[in-house]
Amino acid sequence: QVHVVESGGGWVQAGGSLQLSCAASGRPFSTYTMGWFRQAPGKEREFVAAISRSGGSTYYADSVEERFVVSRDNAKNTVYLQMSSLKPEDTAVYYCAAVWGPLGGSDYYTESEYDYWGPGTQVTVSS
Repeated sequence: QVHVVESGGGWVQAGGSLQLSCAASGRPFSTYTMGWFRQAPGKEREFVAAISRSGGSTYYADSVEERFVVSRDNAKNTVYLQMSSLKPEDTAVYYCAAVWGPLGGSDYYTESEYDYWGPGTQVTVSS
């Protein structure tokens, strides 16, 4: 059984920073491709960032490019999302997602490609 759980959400003023963490259990962590998605009130869930199993490849939504950084520490079974220059429009519930094995190309951005999801963590950015 695979468990995915996020932590690190909270409240921050616009322009501030916040780091989210996510742990996944089950198979060896290094065998999971990991992704971050978010859902703002009244909107559909959207892709934020993803990282390959080794950490050698990362992918970002245009809206967070150069502000957010996704990384992972396979020795600690954890993936991180470092968020900087936060904007009120970044306010959302952030979800960590995992899939066992590799993804290719546009699959990294596709919600349905991920099999395991955390319960989400709220990030609120005030203006």
